[in-house]
Amino acid sequence: MIRSLTRLKAPNPLRMLLAVLAVAAATAVLAACGSSGSSSAGGGGTSTSSPAAATAGSSLKTATIGGAAVLTDAQGFAVYSFAPDTMTKSDCTGACAAAWPPVKGPATAGAGLTGKLGTIKRSDGSAQATYNGHPLYTFVMDTGPGTDTGNGVNAFGGLWHALTASGSAAPAPAPSGSSSQHHDAPPSHAAVTTPAAPPAQTANPIPQGNGGDHDPDNNGGPSDGDGNI
Repeated sequence: MIRSLTRLKAPNPLRMLLAVLAVAAATAVLAACGSSGSSSAGGGGTSTSSPAAATAGSSLKTATIGGAAVLTDAQGFAVYSFAPDTMTKSDCTGACAAAWPPVKGPATAGAGLTGKLGTIKRSDGSAQATYNGHPLYTFVMDTGPGTDTGNGVNAFGGLWHALTASGSAAPAPAPSGSSSQHHDAPPSHAAVTTPAAPPAQTANPIPQGNGGDHDPDNNGGPSDGDGNI
C-alpha cells in the first residue's frame, strides 16, 4: 500500500522530507493500532512491533538507474546507505526505519556483485544485511523498480545515498528546476583603449596678444607665427 504513493518527478528536498515524515508517522500509527489490538486479544499482554524489513532471504542485484549501476533488491527497488551508520550499527530506528525499511539479512548476491556481504544486529534483535560495510535499506517512496527517489535526501539526521555495485554512493540527481548543462559564458568585450594625448605644444618665443609681430593682434610687431600675417 505504501509503495502505491505517487512519485514526485523532481522531488524538492523539503517536500520530500515532509513526505517521508508523514509516511513514517502514518506507519507508526498503524503499527501502534495493530499492537494494541493484539494486546486486547491476548488478555492484557504487551507486544512490540519490529521495524518493517525487506523480503526475507534478501537477494541483491544491480539495475541501471539514472545512468549508474545501482544496487537493488530482488524486486528491482534501489538499495540505500545512511551516512550516520557505522559498519556495525544502524542509526535508523523507529519512524526512520518505517520510512527506510532495513534490508533483512543475510542477503545473497546476484551475478556481477563482488562486494562483501554481511549482517549486523539491530536494536530490536533482527539481522540487517550489509554490503561493503554499509547497512542496507529500501525507501517507501520508491513506487516501482528502477526508482531511486531517496537518493541524496537529507532526513532523520543524515544523508541517504543509493549504492553502486562497488559500494560507493551513486550520483545524486540535479535539484528541481536546474539544468545539467553549463550556461554559455557571456561574450567578452573588446578592451577600450584611451587615445594618446596630443604632443605638448612648444611655447612660442614671440610675444602674443599685441606683442609687436606686425599682425592685427600684435600691433604690427614681428610675426608670432599664428597665421594672422
